[in-house]
Amino acid sequence: MAKLWYLGHSTFYVEGEGIKALIDPFLNGNPWKVAKPEDFTDLNYIFVTHGHGDHLGDAIEIAKRTGATVVSIFEVCQYCNLKGVENIHAMHIGGSYQFPFGRVKLVPAAHGSSVIENDQVVTLGNPCGMLIEVEGRTIYHAGDTGLIADMEFLGRYEKVFAALLPIGGNFTMDVRDAAIAAELIKPQIAIPMHFKTWPIIDAEPEDFKKLAEARGVNVQILNPGDELEF
Repeated sequence: MAKLWYLGHSTFYVEGEGIKALIDPFLNGNPWKVAKPEDFTDLNYIFVTHGHGDHLGDAIEIAKRTGATVVSIFEVCQYCNLKGVENIHAMHIGGSYQFPFGRVKLVPAAHGSSVIENDQVVTLGNPCGMLIEVEGRTIYHAGDTGLIADMEFLGRYEKVFAALLPIGGNFTMDVRDAAIAAELIKPQIAIPMHFKTWPIIDAEPEDFKKLAEARGVNVQILNPGDELEF
């Protein structure tokens, strides 16, 4: 049986046959303080949706220590490699790859992707969402995104088990737009993320649940630290 562990903000740990992975591993500096980078010693993959510090997070440190393969957009992977990460798997939006554990596909996200170095903004390609197959079920991690029409194609052509959707507003979809996204994607369950980390994204997951379920989508709220087995 696979499991999904919510570590707060947009960070998840996913485990299943052939996969022990972090998604957007923002741990140091994460106000939820559910886990620390050093808690993860046995990983084989780290998925990164874009280069912002609250998503790239501790990926480089953890990958260098564990040997985990960083899977991301080409530019993010090259950046990690330049910082000493040996194992990378670069992809681009629309591309898919059959890993030993299952298929991964990168899909569009409406956002940005950059880091700040030496007081300069360094752009790291396009942001993305990720479809990650775990034990025959597909998890969609939307990354940071606004509501986009591409989500309708996911509902038509991908069978999404769990859609992990940002609801905080300001930088991403708010609860209203996230509920529309959930309706377009048609997952078996929708799980809100990227809320209440800071006051500027102080959205209520219960508000999202009410709006999404009114549109026929089953919602499961995971509080930071909660696990979902599937």
